[in-house]
Amino acid sequence: MSGNLTASEALALRMTSLLLRPHPSIRPGTVADVVQWFGAMQAQDLASGLWSLGARLPGQSVADVQAALERREALRTWPMRGTVHLVPPADARWMLELTGVRSLSGSTTRRAQLGLTEADEGRAMDVLGEALAGGGRLTRAQCLATLREAGIGTDGQRGYHLLWTASVRGVTCVAPNVGTDQTFALLDEWAPESRRLERDEALAVLAHRYVRGHGPVTAREFAGWSGLTLTDARRGLAAAESTLTTVRVDGEPMHVDAALADLPRVPLDDVLALPGFDEYLLGYRDRRLMLDPAHQQAVVPGNNGIFQATVVRAGRVVGVWKRKISRTAVTVAVQPLTTLDAAARARVEQALGRYADFLGLPPRFDWLA
Repeated sequence: MSGNLTASEALALRMTSLLLRPHPSIRPGTVADVVQWFGAMQAQDLASGLWSLGARLPGQSVADVQAALERREALRTWPMRGTVHLVPPADARWMLELTGVRSLSGSTTRRAQLGLTEADEGRAMDVLGEALAGGGRLTRAQCLATLREAGIGTDGQRGYHLLWTASVRGVTCVAPNVGTDQTFALLDEWAPESRRLERDEALAVLAHRYVRGHGPVTAREFAGWSGLTLTDARRGLAAAESTLTTVRVDGEPMHVDAALADLPRVPLDDVLALPGFDEYLLGYRDRRLMLDPAHQQAVVPGNNGIFQATVVRAGRVVGVWKRKISRTAVTVAVQPLTTLDAAARARVEQALGRYADFLGLPPRFDWLA
């Protein structure tokens, strides 16, 4: 595929890259496959992260995905932009060293605001490292209690800052929840077989993974997603050039995985129910291709960074949804953002039914308009 693409054709490529349509070079069957494909998947909200995986692994349940995380097919940490992502365990350390540490640039100011010192951070990492050594796994509350017992204050936002710093520095990582409690473990023990990459190789690997999982994209989109400077983003893309090809969307050159170069131009009419914190929207800064600016407020109320779960048709957001889970059912409230006739609503309910199946609960639907 080459030349100037229409918006619909560009969206079809993006949906394929995002593993939301069949892809010619991969048919993921495991959590590890999906996370390895993307390199990093937004997962600050665990429930959203689980469904991001489930939406790309038809037939698997939430219990299946949770079991895969217990098997360490992926782990959660803060590899870039100060935000929690799912990453391949073997790649966590080089990603933290390449992009994660960039989020520490403002730590001096933040420490001062919290009344902490660099020595406090170092002491906290030592304390956590000792407490977790030998396969230990502590909940957030237990980690904070351990710090307090060592004489390190955790009131206000101090505790969160210290836990975050320990993970960004590569001491700890976020292990799967125990019940509803977030837990932490040592990164070296959770991911003992870490890959070591030179900086230029790391830039190339990250660039290729971003493009193959999100393309068509520009260098600016890669910089925005990764937190790299635009110079480093362009350097990574240049290093990965042999695996990529260029297309034009409304005249603008964009990168796409070379495996999609000759993909047939199949009409796009898929209906999907996606979580709010999904790479579908969070993987881009410029979302106009997928999201009408008039619907921005409904998807991100107050522009506060909290994204609503979305209903997507033909690559465009056409509604938002919320779920309420009980022991006997999952009730889904759907707010259309465009006109949906009876046939379209039936397809939306079918898409949301996949989510209910993922949870193992019967669905109930509440249309808000």
